[in-house]
Amino acid sequence: MISEWFQRVGSSVPRGFSRYFILELLKKQPHTGKEIIDYAVEQSNGIWKPSPGLIYPLLGRLLDEGLIDETKDGKYQLTKKGRETAEDVDKINDIVKKQLDVLFRIGNVGKFVAIDLLEKISTMGSILSSNITNMTDEETQKYKKFLQEELKKIDEKKLGKKRKEIKID
Repeated sequence: MISEWFQRVGSSVPRGFSRYFILELLKKQPHTGKEIIDYAVEQSNGIWKPSPGLIYPLLGRLLDEGLIDETKDGKYQLTKKGRETAEDVDKINDIVKKQLDVLFRIGNVGKFVAIDLLEKISTMGSILSSNITNMTDEETQKYKKFLQEELKKIDEKKLGKKRKEIKID
């Protein structure tokens, strides 16, 4: 299922992923734009090579948003606000990992439901990761409810319409 999805999208990355990738990378230590590009190539075994035309404007937006700042030696590092945002994204990432675990467990059962859910998660994740610092508690709860309902749909398909409550902490 995942291999078919990857073949369909090729080497493209989901919208918002580059932003998430940079925040995650800068959590560990400061990097230059070139180091960010090189690390992406290394980690993807050459499948993904973000262009300078993607990375540098994105770094500029992250600077404007106050999520990163530039050091004297030309490296970028997370600000306090950037660290908080990265932690919020990690929380959402944990929810998505739980959903993917369910998808892998069901195998081919509900394949189309799983693909649809994966696309919804990708879209929602992109929207949230690019705007997470502006989300209210109410919006966070709505997103959590949406995820629970989607997991419930998958579970009902898997169990032949038997009801089973799925909790996400």
